[in-house]
Amino acid sequence: MRWQTDCQEEMLAMLNSTSSSPVDLLMSNTSSALTGGAVAVPKDSFSNALTKNIVAMLVWLALSFINGSMVHTFLRYRLFYENPRYIMFICMVVNDALQLSLVTALYVVSYIFRKIHTSVCCFLIMTAVLTTRSTPLILAGMAVERYISICFPLHYSQICTVPRTLLLICAILILTFTPPITDLLITIVNEPLSYFNSTIFCDHPLLFRHPSIYYKNCVFDGVYLSFVALTLLYTYCKIMLAAQAASTSLVSVKRARNTVLLHGVQLLLCMLAFVVPSLQAALISLFPLMSLEIRYIFFLVVYIIPRFLSPVIYGCRDEQFRKYLIRDLVCRSQSLTRVRSV
Repeated sequence: MRWQTDCQEEMLAMLNSTSSSPVDLLMSNTSSALTGGAVAVPKDSFSNALTKNIVAMLVWLALSFINGSMVHTFLRYRLFYENPRYIMFICMVVNDALQLSLVTALYVVSYIFRKIHTSVCCFLIMTAVLTTRSTPLILAGMAVERYISICFPLHYSQICTVPRTLLLICAILILTFTPPITDLLITIVNEPLSYFNSTIFCDHPLLFRHPSIYYKNCVFDGVYLSFVALTLLYTYCKIMLAAQAASTSLVSVKRARNTVLLHGVQLLLCMLAFVVPSLQAALISLFPLMSLEIRYIFFLVVYIIPRFLSPVIYGCRDEQFRKYLIRDLVCRSQSLTRVRSV
């Protein structure tokens, strides 16, 4: 069971490093875990490890049911997939569901396989990076859509159309897929072909280990996050000013302020994925005996909690979508009751 807890610890480190961190630090941390170095690493007991995996699976099942119900409601009614706002919302739901499924699978499978084929690991890591980087850009796109809807209502139907929304989603996918593709190209140039036929512990810095990859991603993440933060700050300020100027009811102003606050919290939690490696390494250096707990807490805060906010913000607080969602859930429960009766 010791090798399993070692593997679980390494997998937690990988999950918190989808955005590359300093190569030397991460390589030394992972290497010490792989080789059983001189550094004393606390071991998780079987009961603790089992509890953590059960919690992860239960959270995945709950969120998968919620996300699946939302996708079903979206596809069932024409008024949703002809609305740019709901198209971007369902894109975020699918993106979050894919990321959560991938992260949970890697978390649980780490108990079974210590190393996997490099090409398979490459696909998993690139998909994880793609879904992680897509979320802030989708949030920015939804903020711009709300800004146009509130500040330019007469021009909304001409600016925000379904073809333009789909084009924006394609542009987001291309932009977020560029860094992992360049990581792969740099690795292909600097590594022999036999490297991709070997087995490796599935970790971003172990897979894409050339030093230039780290510095390239630092530049990209700095520009990328600055653009997203400025876009959100500008649109949210404009939305708040427009809401206060046009509203005669304090209830609507309060509702807009709460929505903006939830958006900000969600964005900050998403951005944690880019700063977690350094922060996690600092905390572990201060509290080495609590390294497993620190990594598990970061796993929950960075990858789990933001996935709960999307359904709350867009699924439950939106009156129109909530009405149809509840209708579908009630109809489904009644159908199940009739089937059981028969």
